[in-house]
Amino acid sequence: QVQLVESGGGLVQAGGSLRVSCAASERTFSTYAMAWFGQAPGKEREFVAGMSRSGGTTYYADSVKGRFTISRDNAKNTVYLQMNSLKPEDTAVYYCAAGYLTYYNGRYSLSSAYWGQGTQVTVSS
Repeated sequence: QVQLVESGGGLVQAGGSLRVSCAASERTFSTYAMAWFGQAPGKEREFVAGMSRSGGTTYYADSVKGRFTISRDNAKNTVYLQMNSLKPEDTAVYYCAAGYLTYYNGRYSLSSAYWGQGTQVTVSS
């Protein structure tokens, strides 16, 4: 059973930085791709960033390219999302997920996914 626990959300001013973390149960990284999704109020959950099972390839939504970085620490079984140059429109609950990452018709999605509980990120203007 995969368990994912996020931490590190909070309130930050526009232009600031924040890093959210996701502690995963053992063997998660060797089995699944990892990803971060964000869900803004009243909107659907959307792909933000992803990493292949090997960790060698990363993927980003166009809206965060050049500002967000996904990374992981295998020794700590933890995946991170470093968010820089934050904008008010980045405000969302950010969810860590593990599963099979696919790309179709311009969108990334995750199948057979396990989800964390989410962590709130609020960017003030």
